[in-house]
Amino acid sequence: MEETKIILDENEIPKRWYNILPDLPEPLPPVIHPGTKEPIGPQDLAPLFPMELIKQEVSQDRWIKIPDDIRDVYTLWRPSPLYRARRLEKVLKTPAKIYFKYEGVSPAGSHKPNTAVAQAYYNMKEGVDRLTTETGAGQWGSALSFATSLFDLACTVYMVKISYEQKPYRRSLMNLWGAEVTPSPSTRTNAGKKILEENPDTTGSLGIAISEAVEDAATHDDAKYSLGSVLNHVLLHQTVIGLEAKKQLEKIGEYPDLITSSCGGGSNFAGIAFPFLYDKLKGDKKDLQAIAVEPMACPTLTKGIYAYDFGDTAMLTPLIKMYTLGHDFVPPGIHAGGLRYHGDAPTVCLLYHHGVIGATAYHQNEVFEAATTFSRAEGIVVAPEAAHAVKLVVDEAVKCRKTGEEKTILFNLSGHGHFDMGAYDAYFSGALEDYEYPADLVKKALEKVPKL
Repeated sequence: MEETKIILDENEIPKRWYNILPDLPEPLPPVIHPGTKEPIGPQDLAPLFPMELIKQEVSQDRWIKIPDDIRDVYTLWRPSPLYRARRLEKVLKTPAKIYFKYEGVSPAGSHKPNTAVAQAYYNMKEGVDRLTTETGAGQWGSALSFATSLFDLACTVYMVKISYEQKPYRRSLMNLWGAEVTPSPSTRTNAGKKILEENPDTTGSLGIAISEAVEDAATHDDAKYSLGSVLNHVLLHQTVIGLEAKKQLEKIGEYPDLITSSCGGGSNFAGIAFPFLYDKLKGDKKDLQAIAVEPMACPTLTKGIYAYDFGDTAMLTPLIKMYTLGHDFVPPGIHAGGLRYHGDAPTVCLLYHHGVIGATAYHQNEVFEAATTFSRAEGIVVAPEAAHAVKLVVDEAVKCRKTGEEKTILFNLSGHGHFDMGAYDAYFSGALEDYEYPADLVKKALEKVPKL
């Protein structure tokens, strides 16, 4: 019988992360200081990040060694399994082969600890006492809480208010690992106070929560800031996913025709896709498709503009060139809280701008329909974020049924949905709303994108 689960030994955990920067179609546009309008240097980032992460952010080394202490922690859940979704294939009556890398086996239940552990480690090595961060759905916040508990660091999490209310057990999980969790916007920071004065009933956004976490870190000498997506060093750490998947597929003589995952800030997509895109960028796998999937309520790549913008709402961060919906755009309160971000990783954006990768967007009802089909076939409860990739996989598999094409599809199931049953309840009761792309609000937000 052909294998359904492809596993690796602990000694096969990657020893190096893959850095895509030297292989991009063109150099990444510089990060700009909002005050001087000049490219920033390491000294500008030092108040927020430890020096080792700053070096990784700009490194042109294709391969970066994973410290043994980090690989040791990775063994708690890595290597993660690669599954062949045979039952889903049967349900869809498709000739396509569907494989998924399952990151829900981590202690926090998602892919996020891959970078949380690395960031906590490097901060600990430089004597930092506390990390501040933001979180949407709570997966990043719980991952960093887990990681800081391992390295004896304090952790302060600013959780987007709508998710704070929708996902109470994510809060409990962060508390369990010793973190302090605050709904954002809050009265703890000047950024939060200002936003609450302007809109007391706001549901919050990742952009707002980032502002609060950055302000907290920048105004306390004992603290640094930790980011769960977007920046190069974060995406770098996530490439353990794709590197493992590559090795697992090699064991059975397979290579994907199509790779996909959900995309909010880009770390999940980069984690699974970048090690394979290395082959495409070299010219070896020119026909490889890689498609990022967004929510229709926050369609950054598919509806945004490619321009310099702030990564946060209060304009505290440097300016980065990315696809953006505008830094003060507040998306509707969809259940895929981890995808409610106005921007995207600069590397992902540059690849999309050059046509190396594609992108699409879906409404949340059709996403939950696909997730339900998957769960009833494969048994795994899918997080709302990861369900976006499942929707594309189902669509592509149905296309193969109609054309007879035996395509090999790989996707990253980036997290389980055990804390998201409220969203499934809303779907089954017909209470889940589909939000149309709010063109007028985005147009208004885009007017505030800085002109350089």
